[in-house]
Amino acid sequence: MKKYIIKTIAIFTLLMISSCSEDTIDLEGLGAVKGRVVAVGTNEPLENVKISTNPSSSTVFTDANGEYLIENIPSGDYSLSAQREGLLAQFEAISVIADRELEIVFEMDIETAGNRPPDAAVLDSPADNSVDQPLEVTLVWTGSDPDDDTLTYTVTLRNDENSDVEIFENITDTTYTLTNLSYKVKYFWQVSSSDGINDSVNSSIFAFETMSPPNNRIVYTRSVNGNGVIYSANEQGDTEIQLTSDTKNSFRPRRNVGTGKIAFLQSVGSQTHLFTMNEDGSQMNQVTTQVSVAGFNLGEIDFSWSDNGSKLLFPNQDKLYSINVDGSGLSLVYQTANGNLISEVDKNDNNNIIVLKTNNLDGYEVEIFTINTSGTVLETVLSGVSGAAGSVNLSVDGTKLLYCQDVSGFESSDYRQLDSHLFVYNFSDSSSLDISLEKPAGTNDIDARFSPNEAAVVFVNTSNDGISQKNIQTMPIIEIADRADLIEDAFMADWE
Repeated sequence: MKKYIIKTIAIFTLLMISSCSEDTIDLEGLGAVKGRVVAVGTNEPLENVKISTNPSSSTVFTDANGEYLIENIPSGDYSLSAQREGLLAQFEAISVIADRELEIVFEMDIETAGNRPPDAAVLDSPADNSVDQPLEVTLVWTGSDPDDDTLTYTVTLRNDENSDVEIFENITDTTYTLTNLSYKVKYFWQVSSSDGINDSVNSSIFAFETMSPPNNRIVYTRSVNGNGVIYSANEQGDTEIQLTSDTKNSFRPRRNVGTGKIAFLQSVGSQTHLFTMNEDGSQMNQVTTQVSVAGFNLGEIDFSWSDNGSKLLFPNQDKLYSINVDGSGLSLVYQTANGNLISEVDKNDNNNIIVLKTNNLDGYEVEIFTINTSGTVLETVLSGVSGAAGSVNLSVDGTKLLYCQDVSGFESSDYRQLDSHLFVYNFSDSSSLDISLEKPAGTNDIDARFSPNEAAVVFVNTSNDGISQKNIQTMPIIEIADRADLIEDAFMADWE
């Protein structure tokens, strides 16, 4: 019994000692976390980054040095986070220990750092190396993005005609329509895809070639937005093609069949100069630079192109100049003896005869006469008459001359014509045939040219009020009653 009592007391004593020992070990307490937040790659300090714990204790923000300090955090396990708009949030598992200061450094990246670039666009239409495409082509492609980001596209267009690069940006659809393309030109197109986050991704390059131009033998001018614009059409007056921009004043086209070029006048600042272009309006080239085309009325000024297309004759006030189509070889051919202005010129290369129309500063005191290439006057066709005249055009063999004359003899400060007729002058007998006998009363026939076979003429008929619409008509030289409308609201026609 005594042994049992002693054993019981011993066990109780041990329990008491153990209990007293646990009371003296205190694991509860407060710790702290400090650190710095920097940008990935550059270690640039990031300010105003929110630092907080979960479970929540307190929240602080980094200072200008990217540093932070959270104090009085109960000891335990936490998730420490760093967050700022535009940056990817960062999380770090930590264990806070009483009376200790834990240090954690965050490296933060931009919010889109994990975003993937778009896939390269797949070009669908027109098919690569397709031909005979129209001058208005709709490009079609397929675009995609692995993160389903909204894409925008840029189309880049090049051609084998020149070094021009056209860029069409901020396209939100997967189609784009190209307009005002040139005939018989090979184009190269590429699509660039952008998600607004990553660098743009380029597609492969496709090519297509446009159709050949139609054989439009008639060129003419039409007023658009206050400017002269040059067009071409076929003998039926359709398949109309606009050749020059309506942002520039271009007029008086003359087509040269042998070279496949068109010469014309265009305003350059306060002057007017000669230009050439392809029959589809491409490859414009300024010919005159030192001496401009000038006279009393630019609407009445005309020039002449040699049959082989190598030279141009043009007037400047009282002087007639010759120039090569490349702009070289400028030379004076003729100057009027009385100071009158040269307004129109035409040359026949078969016999080297040049016909001129001159007038005074008001457009009157008209003389129409021929000279040779040395400037010697050969024959006077018209002189000593009142009123307006002009529109000179020599026949292919040089034996006939087409011109117009206001038979009313009316003269006014605004150069109004009341009754302009077309005449065919025959050099063999110096006779003139009036082919406007069937002209409607109150109208003028002006701006005439022989047709290619010279069996007909193309000309402008308009009211004599001076402000009405001008229409291009055709008429056989023999059956002069059979005049017909060809192109409405147009003038300065040439038919080659």
